[in-house]
Amino acid sequence: MNAEQGVPPPPTGRRREVLEVLRASSSAMSIVRIAERLGVHPNTVRFHLDALAETGLVERVDAAPAGPGRPPLVFRARRGMDPSGPRNYRLLAGILAGTLAADPDPVGRATEAGRAWGRQLAEPPASPSGIGEEEAVGRLMSVLDDLGFAPERRPADARGPIGLRHCPFLDLVGTQARVVCPVHLGLMQGVMTAMGSPVTVERLEPFAGPDLCLAHLAGAGSPP
Repeated sequence: MNAEQGVPPPPTGRRREVLEVLRASSSAMSIVRIAERLGVHPNTVRFHLDALAETGLVERVDAAPAGPGRPPLVFRARRGMDPSGPRNYRLLAGILAGTLAADPDPVGRATEAGRAWGRQLAEPPASPSGIGEEEAVGRLMSVLDDLGFAPERRPADARGPIGLRHCPFLDLVGTQARVVCPVHLGLMQGVMTAMGSPVTVERLEPFAGPDLCLAHLAGAGSPP
């Protein structure tokens, strides 16, 4: 399984040949027929079919009885787009960032997009009064950690900045920093607002160090 994409890798070798035979067939095929087509032992086909079925690329279907006894197992390629095909999320991210950058107010639009994203990621407060400052910051750091920002608390006062050691969209920062960084700022603000936090992220300081951005905290005023 490709951890980044969340999909199984494309089949190769004999397994791919089994899949191609099924895709080329207009009807479901038995293990014996597939084996005859490929010139291999049925046990080999059965092994690869089990793996293909586990990843969702093929499916077993009910065969019509052709006489006494149990009908043979028949398989077909699962209909629909191949889930193991290539992905290009970087291209999609670039298109979306370019669209934001072309807006008359790119910073404002990017920040609001981030806030909407953050509100979706945050857990709502357990009580109408919201949560405490330390708990809010801890939850924000948990969200940031899940997204790949590698956050850390800086040695300062209770409202010291949060250090971000990694940028999940680093490939785009070189050309689209004016929208990528506002998206990140809005994301953090949206999380804090949705939690009813008494603090928020007032500003984001990109590349305060060669490998560090700083999210500066302040008391929350009116929800952004």
